[in-house]
Amino acid sequence: MNNDNRNELGLKGAGAGCTCCAPATIAPSTPASAETKPTDATVTAEVFVSGMTCSHCVSSVTEVIAAIDGVDDVSVELNVGGASRIKIRSSAPITNARVQSAVEEAGYALVPASS
Repeated sequence: MNNDNRNELGLKGAGAGCTCCAPATIAPSTPASAETKPTDATVTAEVFVSGMTCSHCVSSVTEVIAAIDGVDDVSVELNVGGASRIKIRSSAPITNARVQSAVEEAGYALVPASS
């Protein structure tokens, strides 16, 4: 295999590594799960979480929120360096206290929505 024609992406030595796992890598920011069609009984909530920097962070937060009784779907819009948007679809309202507890269990913090 000829490696002479590789394009340098400028990712080495960027110093923007993940703070939650090693080694430092830059991961794509993709939704944590596929979109599902909401039904009439679906409740959608939105929270913001600070400290998420990579796909491992997304996975950790998605896992703990999805484990809450009644949660049907969790999607994450990763915002490295800011508050990531978490959309929660459930069959009944989920209390902020329960979501906050789950997020803290994963090692992150809820932040107020920016206006």
